[in-house]
Amino acid sequence: MILVEPAIEKKFGRAALKKRAVGEFLVRALEAAELEGAVSVLLTGDEEIRRLNREFRHKDKATDVLSFPAAQVNGHDTVAGDLAISVETAAREAERRRHPLETELKVLLLHGVLHLAGWDHETDSGEMSAKEEALRVELGLVEGLIGRAQSTELRAQVPTLRPKRAKGGAPGDRAQSKERRVQVRRGTKR
Repeated sequence: MILVEPAIEKKFGRAALKKRAVGEFLVRALEAAELEGAVSVLLTGDEEIRRLNREFRHKDKATDVLSFPAAQVNGHDTVAGDLAISVETAAREAERRRHPLETELKVLLLHGVLHLAGWDHETDSGEMSAKEEALRVELGLVEGLIGRAQSTELRAQVPTLRPKRAKGGAPGDRAQSKERRVQVRRGTKR
């Protein structure tokens, strides 16, 4: 079940949120992750997701997706759990990555479903990342949440390359080097 907070629906509109497409993707993600049981998804805003993050994870900041696995009752998994997604955060990320909001919601749904299925990238040795990558391809997503976070971390670790200075080291020497190259092409040497 997909629940949209009224303020979020008013802000983004029904057409942008596409509950039916998101719900259909959720079913596909659940099947791909082999997760049984019902999942409820709350599409909310930054303020509410920050409150949930503070209350349940003791982190006083907004985030993109939170997962709340359900406890087993008598060994049965009739409910897999709940997901909360900040549409405001998702919209900013979708704009930054130049893809539709619907695509970003699907990336977050897949990530949340994997958490509900028991995967945890914060404690494993890359298993959730590999699973997310495989399911991302299977479900037709361009990227997964973990993969893009890892590529961002790697880019941050790569040193910025600066152009080498011409011999002599002073910035003005580049102009002299260019002048020498022009003179050599014309056939005059200094």
